Amino acid sequence: MVASMFPTVRPRRLRRTASIRSLVRETTLAPSDLILPLFFADFLTEAKPVASMPGVDQLPVSAAAEQARQAAKLGLGGVILFGLPKVKDARGEAACDPNGPVPRAVAAMKDAAPDLVVITDTCVDEYTDHGHCGILKKDARGEMVVDNDATLDVLARSAVAQAKAGADIVAPSDMMDGRVGAIRRALDDESMSDIAILSYSVKYASAFYGPFRDAADCAPQFGDRAGYQMDPGNGREALRELELDIAEGADMVMVKPALPYLDVLWRVRQATTLPVGAYNFSGEYAMIKAAAAAGMIDEKRATMEALTSIRRAGADFILTYHAPDVARWLGA
Repeated sequence: MVASMFPTVRPRRLRRTASIRSLVRETTLAPSDLILPLFFADFLTEAKPVASMPGVDQLPVSAAAEQARQAAKLGLGGVILFGLPKVKDARGEAACDPNGPVPRAVAAMKDAAPDLVVITDTCVDEYTDHGHCGILKKDARGEMVVDNDATLDVLARSAVAQAKAGADIVAPSDMMDGRVGAIRRALDDESMSDIAILSYSVKYASAFYGPFRDAADCAPQFGDRAGYQMDPGNGREALRELELDIAEGADMVMVKPALPYLDVLWRVRQATTLPVGAYNFSGEYAMIKAAAAAGMIDEKRATMEALTSIRRAGADFILTYHAPDVARWLGA
């Protein structure tokens, strides 16, 4: 029908100038839509570049205040913190240490920029000596597996330590069953019912995590995480995970990774009225950086297009290592 209306109907009229295109743009991107991931290490006194993630560093806790001021100046929506402790053990107990790298960084950041939203990743993979996201046990076949129920306690205590340090939002990323409910009860028992939970509700066992595991020093020492992270072939399962996390008290939900799962992100967006985030993950970031460095693509255009596609698919906010560059490109 539309084709038969030519030449009366000419969609190109609304693409004629940059000003008109801006006026009718359906999806926009702003610095306030972006959350910057940061890695703080207890054992560093100066920044250490992550080789597989150009422009990303492991940071000393002493850099936290300046990082907060920079994020606030750029107008970012917030930051999310990951910690690298001096000592790891089989249970990841360092995640619960109130004097660990994340609680100390949180306190410094909230002191330096009180209005900056500070989110903490709540998981133990950076803190276990085996690199898995929970406490291990032997199953009936004698194989080492993650003990789901035993892990809930350390996750809950970790969330409480982060919240007491000043975190605005805690973000469980472990994919243990029941962890949102366990964290909600622990926070409420400590009279911290105002602390929000951003659940990594839909997290896939992805090939795009490699550079992150360099940055967070959390590659599994054996096996993989397919036993608790989702199968890349599954879409309906995402909605089941979403429903369970919402029932347990999640305030916000997230899909990770982002670009290979835009269809899943769209389905999650349609299924809930809660705020939905997406993690533009390390492998996605590294690919654009590598292709740009090789002269294959325009980094700015490719980055803006990728992040806009994530917003268009339904994300209210995006966790991305591109955040500082994008904020500057947008004139922050």
